[in-house]
Amino acid sequence: MFMQGISETLANAPGLMLLRSFCLVVQEGSFSQAAELLQLSQPAVSLQVRQLERYLGARLIERVGRRAVPTAAGKALLEQLPAVSVALEGLAHALSAHAREVNGQVRIGTGLTVCLYLLPAVLRQIRASHPGIDIVVVTGNTEECVRRVEDNSLDLALVTLPVNRRALLATAVLHDELVAVARPEMLMPGDAVAASELRSLPLLALQKSASTRGVVDAWLRRAGELPHPQMELDSVEALKEMAAIGLGYAVIPRMAMQGRGARDDLVSRPLTPGLQRTLAMVLRKDKPLSRSLSMVCQSIQAHCAAWMQEPEA
Repeated sequence: MFMQGISETLANAPGLMLLRSFCLVVQEGSFSQAAELLQLSQPAVSLQVRQLERYLGARLIERVGRRAVPTAAGKALLEQLPAVSVALEGLAHALSAHAREVNGQVRIGTGLTVCLYLLPAVLRQIRASHPGIDIVVVTGNTEECVRRVEDNSLDLALVTLPVNRRALLATAVLHDELVAVARPEMLMPGDAVAASELRSLPLLALQKSASTRGVVDAWLRRAGELPHPQMELDSVEALKEMAAIGLGYAVIPRMAMQGRGARDDLVSRPLTPGLQRTLAMVLRKDKPLSRSLSMVCQSIQAHCAAWMQEPEA
């Protein structure tokens, strides 16, 4: 009987318990039998039916002999219940899909270098395993990305430390070595190079607002007075282009010189003492971790851990 199917569909749905009780009373022809099936008292079932009648403004059940039967209004309500059942089954199916699958949008903020050389592999893996996740990537410097995480217009940022904001949680995920790059005639291939050895070369630097710029400046300052940059640019890719035409040397993340970032017209040298930047995932401390956001965070952490295990190309 369709009423039994409806009753099962509505089971344990608090806002629809009144309809379920009404269905069972009609199906069994008895308040007491409906109460037994519901594991409630007979007065409790009677109260639920009266509440439904008050809500709809019509009497729904009457007694004919010893049986409880629907009134004309009750029959009209029963005629609508199959459509309600279909709608509820569709809702249950839609919700179960969300429970089984990982869906939703995740907004990520990061620098251009990370966007070009680290994120593609992460995003490819996420798309293959969880196609329902819609990822939006916005590029900017650390300050811009952190500010947008703080105002919740981004879900997470993958940026260079330090990040000092009370409302935010920063989790280090990757240590990326910094290297000196220049044309071969300006910087011959070889062992690690010290800041003192670079003093005679024109310096190409990131803008002062970049977190990596602060890391590099601190390293250069150890060798004496901080050199004045020949040129300041807004991205590592721009630094590589300027270095490639012989305008000077730059200190950039090693990841920008690996894989697709490698160039025949540039050489790279490690630094001594060694220098690295630390990338961190930054989220609001009070940010609810949806399944999609949690999955993206896990994928980033796993890929960064694997990346640090790869030998230098």
